[in-house]
Amino acid sequence: MNQINQINKTNKMNQIDQMNKTGWFNFFSILLAGLLPIQFAFLSEMNAWAGSLPSSKSATAAGDAERGRSVFNGKGVCHYCHGIDGNKDQRPKLTVDTTALIAQLNPQPVDLRNPKALHLKTDKQRARAIREGHPGTGMFPDKRMTDQELADTLAYLAVLRQKTSKQTSKP
Repeated sequence: MNQINQINKTNKMNQIDQMNKTGWFNFFSILLAGLLPIQFAFLSEMNAWAGSLPSSKSATAAGDAERGRSVFNGKGVCHYCHGIDGNKDQRPKLTVDTTALIAQLNPQPVDLRNPKALHLKTDKQRARAIREGHPGTGMFPDKRMTDQELADTLAYLAVLRQKTSKQTSKP
Protein backbone atom coordinates (compact mmCIF):
# COMPACT_ATOMS: atom_id res chain seq x y z
CA MET A 1 0.00 0.00 0.00
CA ASN A 2 2.85 2.37 0.86
CA GLN A 3 4.44 1.62 -2.52
CA ILE A 4 1.18 2.49 -4.34
CA ASN A 5 0.95 5.80 -2.48
CA GLN A 6 4.56 6.54 -3.43
CA ILE A 7 3.82 5.73 -7.11
CA ASN A 8 0.69 7.92 -7.07
CA LYS A 9 2.66 10.75 -5.50
CA THR A 10 5.43 10.36 -8.12
CA ASN A 11 2.85 10.34 -10.94
CA LYS A 12 1.23 13.52 -9.63
CA MET A 13 4.62 15.23 -9.37
CA ASN A 14 5.45 14.14 -12.94
CA GLN A 15 2.13 15.55 -14.15
CA ILE A 16 2.83 18.85 -12.40
CA ASP A 17 6.34 18.97 -13.88
CA GLN A 18 4.96 18.31 -17.37
CA MET A 19 2.32 21.02 -16.96
CA ASN A 20 5.01 23.43 -15.80
CA LYS A 21 7.23 22.66 -18.79
CA THR A 22 4.48 22.96 -21.41
CA GLY A 23 2.57 25.75 -19.74
CA TRP A 24 5.25 28.45 -19.70
CA PHE A 25 4.57 29.65 -23.23
CA ASN A 26 0.83 29.89 -22.51
CA PHE A 27 1.56 31.67 -19.26
CA PHE A 28 3.77 34.25 -20.95
CA SER A 29 1.24 34.72 -23.76
CA ILE A 30 -1.47 35.45 -21.21
CA LEU A 31 0.92 37.70 -19.30
CA LEU A 32 1.70 39.67 -22.46
CA ALA A 33 -2.00 40.08 -23.19
CA GLY A 34 -2.50 41.26 -19.60
CA LEU A 35 0.38 43.73 -19.79
CA LEU A 36 -0.71 45.31 -23.04
CA PRO A 37 -3.49 47.44 -21.49
CA ILE A 38 -0.98 48.86 -19.00
CA GLN A 39 1.04 50.22 -21.90
CA PHE A 40 -1.89 52.31 -23.18
CA ALA A 41 -1.07 54.99 -20.61
CA PHE A 42 2.04 55.81 -22.64
CA LEU A 43 0.40 55.89 -26.08
CA SER A 44 -0.11 59.64 -26.39
CA GLU A 45 3.56 60.19 -25.55
CA MET A 46 4.64 57.59 -28.11
CA ASN A 47 2.47 59.08 -30.85
CA ALA A 48 4.24 62.39 -30.30
CA TRP A 49 7.52 60.64 -31.22
CA ALA A 50 6.10 59.45 -34.51
CA GLY A 51 5.55 62.89 -36.09
CA SER A 52 2.86 63.52 -38.68
CA LEU A 53 2.05 61.40 -41.69
CA PRO A 54 2.00 62.98 -45.14
CA SER A 55 -1.41 62.71 -46.75
CA SER A 56 -1.84 60.06 -49.40
CA LYS A 57 -4.45 60.07 -52.13
CA SER A 58 -3.75 56.40 -52.84
CA ALA A 59 -5.24 55.19 -49.55
CA THR A 60 -8.32 53.06 -49.99
CA ALA A 61 -11.65 54.87 -50.15
CA ALA A 62 -13.01 52.88 -47.20
CA GLY A 63 -10.08 53.70 -44.92
CA ASP A 64 -8.32 56.84 -43.80
CA ALA A 65 -4.54 56.39 -43.58
CA GLU A 66 -4.02 59.11 -40.96
CA ARG A 67 -6.60 57.55 -38.65
CA GLY A 68 -5.06 54.15 -39.44
CA ARG A 69 -1.69 55.49 -38.35
CA SER A 70 -3.22 56.47 -35.01
CA VAL A 71 -4.66 52.97 -34.60
CA PHE A 72 -1.36 51.34 -35.65
CA ASN A 73 0.61 53.43 -33.15
CA GLY A 74 -2.12 53.35 -30.50
CA LYS A 75 -5.15 51.18 -29.82
CA GLY A 76 -4.05 48.45 -32.23
CA VAL A 77 -0.69 48.15 -30.44
CA CYS A 78 0.86 47.09 -33.77
CA HIS A 79 3.83 49.31 -32.96
CA TYR A 80 4.76 47.17 -29.96
CA CYS A 81 6.21 44.52 -32.28
CA HIS A 82 6.43 46.24 -35.68
CA GLY A 83 7.83 49.54 -34.35
CA ILE A 84 6.47 53.07 -34.45
CA ASP A 85 5.22 53.73 -37.98
CA GLY A 86 6.43 50.25 -38.95
CA ASN A 87 10.06 51.08 -38.16
CA LYS A 88 11.34 48.12 -36.12
CA ASP A 89 14.27 50.24 -34.91
CA GLN A 90 11.83 52.64 -33.21
CA ARG A 91 9.92 50.52 -30.75
CA PRO A 92 8.03 52.25 -27.95
CA LYS A 93 9.25 52.11 -24.39
CA LEU A 94 7.68 48.96 -22.95
CA THR A 95 8.01 47.15 -19.67
CA VAL A 96 11.02 44.86 -19.39
CA ASP A 97 8.77 41.78 -19.34
CA THR A 98 6.90 42.82 -22.48
CA THR A 99 10.12 43.62 -24.31
CA ALA A 100 11.56 40.24 -23.31
CA LEU A 101 8.47 38.40 -24.55
CA ILE A 102 8.59 40.19 -27.92
CA ALA A 103 12.30 39.36 -28.22
CA GLN A 104 11.45 35.66 -27.75
CA LEU A 105 8.92 35.53 -30.59
CA ASN A 106 9.87 33.06 -33.27
CA PRO A 107 9.65 34.06 -36.01
CA GLN A 108 10.25 37.69 -35.17
CA PRO A 109 7.58 40.22 -36.26
CA VAL A 110 7.84 41.09 -39.94
CA ASP A 111 9.57 44.32 -40.95
CA LEU A 112 6.73 46.25 -42.60
CA ARG A 113 9.26 48.46 -44.39
CA ASN A 114 10.99 45.54 -46.13
CA PRO A 115 8.99 44.51 -49.21
CA LYS A 116 10.86 41.20 -49.42
CA ALA A 117 9.66 40.28 -45.93
CA LEU A 118 5.96 40.90 -46.64
CA HIS A 119 4.16 37.62 -47.25
CA LEU A 120 0.55 38.81 -47.03
CA LYS A 121 -0.28 40.17 -50.49
CA THR A 122 -3.92 41.26 -50.20
CA ASP A 123 -5.91 43.41 -47.80
CA LYS A 124 -8.16 40.40 -47.20
CA GLN A 125 -5.13 38.39 -45.98
CA ARG A 126 -3.91 41.32 -43.87
CA ALA A 127 -7.37 41.87 -42.35
CA ARG A 128 -7.63 38.17 -41.48
CA ALA A 129 -4.17 38.23 -39.85
CA ILE A 130 -5.15 41.28 -37.78
CA ARG A 131 -8.55 39.89 -36.73
CA GLU A 132 -7.63 36.23 -36.23
CA GLY A 133 -3.90 36.37 -35.61
CA HIS A 134 -1.29 34.99 -37.96
CA PRO A 135 -0.72 31.23 -37.50
CA GLY A 136 2.90 30.22 -37.08
CA THR A 137 3.85 33.64 -35.71
CA GLY A 138 3.49 35.52 -32.43
CA MET A 139 0.80 37.82 -33.87
CA PHE A 140 -2.27 37.47 -31.72
CA PRO A 141 -5.85 38.32 -32.79
CA ASP A 142 -7.16 41.85 -32.33
CA LYS A 143 -10.90 41.62 -31.78
CA ARG A 144 -11.18 45.10 -30.20
CA MET A 145 -10.52 47.03 -33.40
CA THR A 146 -13.72 48.25 -35.06
CA ASP A 147 -14.36 47.56 -38.74
CA GLN A 148 -13.61 51.22 -39.52
CA GLU A 149 -10.37 51.12 -37.53
CA LEU A 150 -9.38 47.98 -39.43
CA ALA A 151 -10.10 49.68 -42.78
CA ASP A 152 -8.12 52.72 -41.63
CA THR A 153 -5.19 50.53 -40.54
CA LEU A 154 -5.19 48.73 -43.90
CA ALA A 155 -5.09 52.13 -45.63
CA TYR A 156 -2.12 53.11 -43.47
CA LEU A 157 -0.32 49.85 -44.25
CA ALA A 158 -0.82 50.67 -47.95
CA VAL A 159 0.92 54.02 -47.36
CA LEU A 160 3.82 52.24 -45.64
CA ARG A 161 4.17 49.84 -48.56
CA GLN A 162 4.07 52.73 -51.04
CA LYS A 163 6.73 54.68 -49.16
CA THR A 164 8.91 51.58 -49.03
CA SER A 165 8.55 50.78 -52.72
CA LYS A 166 9.44 54.39 -53.64
CA GLN A 167 12.54 54.25 -51.43
CA THR A 168 13.73 50.93 -52.86
CA SER A 169 13.17 52.00 -56.48
CA LYS A 170 15.40 55.10 -56.18
CA PRO A 171 18.71 54.78 -58.09
